[in-house]
Amino acid sequence: MASPQIKLFNTLSGKKENLPRPENGVMRLFVCGPTVYDISHIGHARTYIVFDALVRYLRSRKIKTQYLQNITNIDDKIINRAAAEGIDPLSLSATYEAEYLADMKALGVNQVDIYARATDHLKDIYSQIARLLKNGYAYQTENGIYFEVKKFRSYGKLSRQNLNAVRPGWRIELDPHKKDPLDFALWKFIKTDNELSFPSPWGPGRPGWHIEDTAIAEKFFGLTYELHGGGMDLKFPHHEAEIAQARALSGARHFVKTWIHTGFLTVNGEKMSKSLNNYISIRDVLKSHTPEALRLVILGHHYRTPFDYSENLMEEAETSWDGILRLVMKLQKVAKTRSSISKKTKQNTIPKSSFDLLEKEFQAALADDFNTPSAIASLFEFLGRIRPNIWMLSAPSAKHALSAVTSCLKILGLEVKAPHIPSKIAELVESREKYRKKGHYKESDSLRKQILSLGFSVEDTPRGPFVWPEVRQ
Repeated sequence: MASPQIKLFNTLSGKKENLPRPENGVMRLFVCGPTVYDISHIGHARTYIVFDALVRYLRSRKIKTQYLQNITNIDDKIINRAAAEGIDPLSLSATYEAEYLADMKALGVNQVDIYARATDHLKDIYSQIARLLKNGYAYQTENGIYFEVKKFRSYGKLSRQNLNAVRPGWRIELDPHKKDPLDFALWKFIKTDNELSFPSPWGPGRPGWHIEDTAIAEKFFGLTYELHGGGMDLKFPHHEAEIAQARALSGARHFVKTWIHTGFLTVNGEKMSKSLNNYISIRDVLKSHTPEALRLVILGHHYRTPFDYSENLMEEAETSWDGILRLVMKLQKVAKTRSSISKKTKQNTIPKSSFDLLEKEFQAALADDFNTPSAIASLFEFLGRIRPNIWMLSAPSAKHALSAVTSCLKILGLEVKAPHIPSKIAELVESREKYRKKGHYKESDSLRKQILSLGFSVEDTPRGPFVWPEVRQ
């Protein structure tokens, strides 16, 4: 079956376009990483789960992909938080960087090839600032070095932003010495001797937010590459600034061929905020839910569509994931065990057309602007077709189904792990099975009730007893 052409919505053009052809055979993806001054929240989870799954998909299509993510480990937010807590800013950012990476590991976000810290690339930042000054796109004031926005005529094209309506100070540095309120900092000079600073050719200070990303991108990818991703809130001014910086340096017609943005995630219909008491961290969610359920909730919504997070969504996802796991474990059991079905009873075979339909619909959905909700729906439809007669399947057919389903789950980053069955439960199940086979149903039923009271159910099947935890593990 021929693979469908992959199309992605390009924020820059405002339409779906074919996946750009990679230079030198490698698809390069840069995704804006976190500013590490606090614990990561579920908005971060949305963005990084989406791009983790996208890279899994590209690699499943045999597209060699290099995934780069920056870590902003020096920023005003970090400095202010460190000052409030009376600790060193770099120590604070190192702590929260480790926490972020731990959260990503817990979520199964593991496709990033390179994590690049801003402070590890100061020489690259100096190089870009020097060239921007030389090219006439930057100027120096007593407070810092700024990019002169009016020199770059395409500024605002990505976000379709009305620059005349932008409020000074909205994610843009206030400085009376700037030529224009829209001009943004490339380098900020220190105001007091006890501030965190780094030496530079122009004096001690620290880098601006936007220059970090283009410097890191140039280091690993050059000044033109294929894919750039991030949250919708980064379109302006951050991504506009990246484009302006990179094109001012390269003189090229484009910086990135395709811009991909994830939609907003709200809680109770509002943007997350600690003051509104609706700020939900990743680890808070994982205290009571599985990472697979969170991935299902996030990938169950199209990546560009805003959605409102709720506990009800998580509970529905837990039920869905439990159903998927049960079916996968049943397929494993059918594939591995001999059946007690009479030889005269014909075992079922899943028709080839059913497998073809799953592959066609699953692949078509992901190729069409990474439509994960439709892909997941096609998987559920396939599982629904095989569920009623699963114990009557032939072992080869079960193996084929198992391979097809786990391949889909792997692309979505959903890891299948067999539930833990304690030895005590296994012993009770074995004893019950002996009673059942001898026709001692009173004893068998008594043991079933005992097993259920311990949080496990037993289903009698032609392949032997199937045990499942009824309490979330």
